[in-house]
Amino acid sequence: MTGRTPRREPERVRADLEAHWEGVLAHRAGTVLDISSSGCFILTTDDVKIEELIRLEINLPTGRWIYLWGEVVYKSDEMGFALRFMGGDETELQMLGMLIDYARGK
Repeated sequence: MTGRTPRREPERVRADLEAHWEGVLAHRAGTVLDISSSGCFILTTDDVKIEELIRLEINLPTGRWIYLWGEVVYKSDEMGFALRFMGGDETELQMLGMLIDYARGK
């Protein structure tokens, strides 16, 4: 036993949310397939690089958009890419929490 507590990953929630993203080389539409407080996976044609900074816009059920920044941590040429969210102010974090609750069906 190492004495270290295993790191708990935030709960990932399945989603089907309209999104747009913008990176260094491209600006595309996509669909957020799953989301958590730490990141998400976007179904899209990808023109991204690992560690690239991405501006993500997610369409809220109210018709408003939430804007988040993330770093590409994984990509699949056939499917899309995974983002780890970066920073964010208190309002963005509250909106993200509400978005996760909506995706969860609450």
